[in-house]
Amino acid sequence: MPNPKWLEWAQNLQALVQSGLTYSPNPFDLQRYEAIREIAAEMVSTYSQVDLPIIRDLFDAQAGYTTPKVDSRGVVFKDDRILLVRELADGGFTLPGGWVDVNEPPSSAVEREVWEETGYLVKARKILAVYDRNKHGHPAYIFHIYKLFILCDLVGGQATSSIETAEADFFPEDQIPPLSIQRTTAEEIARFFEHHRCPDLPTDFD
Repeated sequence: MPNPKWLEWAQNLQALVQSGLTYSPNPFDLQRYEAIREIAAEMVSTYSQVDLPIIRDLFDAQAGYTTPKVDSRGVVFKDDRILLVRELADGGFTLPGGWVDVNEPPSSAVEREVWEETGYLVKARKILAVYDRNKHGHPAYIFHIYKLFILCDLVGGQATSSIETAEADFFPEDQIPPLSIQRTTAEEIARFFEHHRCPDLPTDFD
């Protein structure tokens, strides 16, 4: 489900504004960029029905040259079953993961996220896919995101809950529970089972 055009336009405007505010030395141009940012915020607020102050705060918090955000997801198999965790936010299941922090390599990020969300210790082994979130059936999101899906070896630990997740468990391919498609889609999981069956497949990327 591609992003609606209004969101693409607002994202592009916000990206231009953010770069302009970062690099322009002209105070009059800075005022113009701030006015354009307000238009972009009003567009998102109007069509998403999210209060304008919330959108303003999101846009105001961004600084520097605009780049996609990075989300890392751990792909962990055990006896031909894949590790999923239930998101408390929407009740759907997902591959464990989340944002990569500044000064954190992707391997450390995914190992940390799997541990925090499931209680399992893993070791990152191979990047299975680098996906543009907009191209893989996820609902629209205010920011542009690259999703890293990283194959991890199970080292130890046991299932636990976190402040964001619950019910970490391993599922066979024919018994995948309802998913949190904001984070993980059925097509992505099906593709990673293909990688599991054919470990010599190259990394997927957009």
